[in-house]
Amino acid sequence: MTKAVQKITLSPSRDIPFNKLVLSQSNVRRVKAGVSIEQLAESIAQRTLLQSLSVRAVADADGNETGMFEVPAGGRRYRALELLVKQKRMTKTQAVPCVVREGGIAEDDSLAENDERVGLHPLDQFRAFRTLTDAGLSEEDIAARHFVPPAIVKQRLRLASVSPKLHDVYAEDGMTLEQLMAFSITGDQARQEQVWENACRSGHDEPYQIRRALTENTVRASDRRARFVGVDAYEKTGGAVERDLFQHDDGGWLQDVALLDRLVSEKLTAEAETIAKEGWKWITVAVDFPFGHATGLRELDGKPADLTAEEQATIDALNAEHAKLESDYQDADELPDDVDQRLGEIEAALAAFEDRPMLYEPTEIARAGVFVSIDSEGRLSVDRGYVRPEDEAPQEDAAVGQDAHTSSSGGQGSSNPGVQRTAISVAGGAADAEDDDEDAARPLPDRLIIELTAHRTLALRDALAENPAIAFQAVLHNFVLTAFYRFASSGSCLEIGLRTPNFPAQAPGLRESASAKAVEARHESWKARLPKGENDLWDALTTLDGAAQASLLAHCASFAVNALYEPANRYNQGRVSAHGVRTRLDQADVLARAVGLDMVQAGWRPTVDNYLGRVTKPRILEAVREAKGEPSAQLIDHLKKAEMAKEAERLLDGSAWLPEPLRLVDPDAAPVVQEGEAGPLPEFLADEEDRENAGDDDPQQLDAAE
Repeated sequence: MTKAVQKITLSPSRDIPFNKLVLSQSNVRRVKAGVSIEQLAESIAQRTLLQSLSVRAVADADGNETGMFEVPAGGRRYRALELLVKQKRMTKTQAVPCVVREGGIAEDDSLAENDERVGLHPLDQFRAFRTLTDAGLSEEDIAARHFVPPAIVKQRLRLASVSPKLHDVYAEDGMTLEQLMAFSITGDQARQEQVWENACRSGHDEPYQIRRALTENTVRASDRRARFVGVDAYEKTGGAVERDLFQHDDGGWLQDVALLDRLVSEKLTAEAETIAKEGWKWITVAVDFPFGHATGLRELDGKPADLTAEEQATIDALNAEHAKLESDYQDADELPDDVDQRLGEIEAALAAFEDRPMLYEPTEIARAGVFVSIDSEGRLSVDRGYVRPEDEAPQEDAAVGQDAHTSSSGGQGSSNPGVQRTAISVAGGAADAEDDDEDAARPLPDRLIIELTAHRTLALRDALAENPAIAFQAVLHNFVLTAFYRFASSGSCLEIGLRTPNFPAQAPGLRESASAKAVEARHESWKARLPKGENDLWDALTTLDGAAQASLLAHCASFAVNALYEPANRYNQGRVSAHGVRTRLDQADVLARAVGLDMVQAGWRPTVDNYLGRVTKPRILEAVREAKGEPSAQLIDHLKKAEMAKEAERLLDGSAWLPEPLRLVDPDAAPVVQEGEAGPLPEFLADEEDRENAGDDDPQQLDAAE
């Protein structure tokens, strides 16, 4: 016989005046830390009481009801109502909705009410906030009604705007809250879904990886171009900016790169047109110029503009204030923040006075030009006063002050013989296209090797200039080779003459590398010490002591360093000549070992731009395997080329790994080369040698090798 299901009976509810209620000692909530009675009271005042109190009748010693009721469950609500009564926002006799319990244990009721309470899932809160905004409440209104900062409301609403498909994944615990936050940096829901699908398939689903994938086709607001134009100006022209509300994002990401580049070009051109009014023959405009862009041009000697009486008075006042602050706080262990800030402001103001415009002769301006670009901080960079060789005035014309108004460099003349029109040109060009067969472990491309060895040449110049004794030895070595050895004409990497080799291909960031900055700073320091005219140079050098002469010689000799790789051809058969003696690259290795060259200490790091994005997938995996081991390589071996390069950059960060062209060659590891034999080439040059040898013997073999 089937047993009947026992029916339950719910406790009755009734309205009880507040002054008939007392807080029960059976309430298990005793610790009040973190409990805000004021906020709950304000919420009740706005919405009334949303949840009834659980009460029990109070009996006297004989078991008779006294008309009072105790509250074992709902203590916070009782205290909030009590506060409202004290504030006279509610009367003592106000009826309070209550559920009257009989039987059972009061402490059990109180414990169950707290234990069985379940908070909202975060996604429910996000959606609820969005519903409130749809109902007409502002973000500030929602923040005030729910006692959270407005920034929290903005974050929740941003999370609510993520794709509903990703919301479903999050609701089923398929992704973490941090991952959902990463998706909120863009409002493109289709892009969000695409990135999540790729992340699930590749395993690259860390929040930082998701953010990077969503912003890979954007430009950071900290980029020099964005800082030059200004994010506000970009947005006023319709440009969109993605921002991360959950972590520092350096101002966000600019989505319309084409618009940004157009604004940069327009602003640079406008600046150039203003500078053109000074009368220069030509102006070249670029976002950035390569290292050595002014090589071969004569730099004009300008005179700094004189300070006005007002400017000099300002400088004197700033120096006096600076001296007083330093004197007042000379014994302090740490400067107060406001004093430290003021000292920085004074130093910046004094530096601005030192950077005064240079004045040039009008006749020199008419034949010279200007480079206009953007510096690394996003400020306008104007480099005036460079004369091209073809614009130099002939001796006979210089005597009578005649200047050429047109040149083969593109200058434009004017219909008025006395007026010259400035030729403004925009520098730049696309990089050479490179084949990208991801599955073939081909030798490194020639252009990439040239770029890498350009970095090495610059670093080697800097290292040699810091070692006067080695520089003397290198110069002496070059002289002895020339005087006593028949086949030594191309056997040194030091091109005494001083012939400074140019870099036919430059890797990104070469101009702003630590080596380039060190070389430039050293050159400017010596330039300030040397006389303006060459006729006085001999006497000036005579006054230098031995150490200064040695340092100057080392600096000058460093400009002749040529450690650049050149693609092999029938006239250049690799690193060993036909007579078995070392060639220029071998001598570069000898010199690098002598000065202790370390490309890691010189600041080179493998990135997507300078190496990893330029080589094939086997090369990327080889680099990670050498630096981090086979397990790290297996983490990325399934990725596509672009994603693999980005992940490899992260894995190699701080590993001190270098590609073969940048490594310090161990002479003991190389095989001994007998006279008349050609030594083996490094792996990254071997295929070039094979193709060249094939071409010497048989054109068909050359085709097969290609």
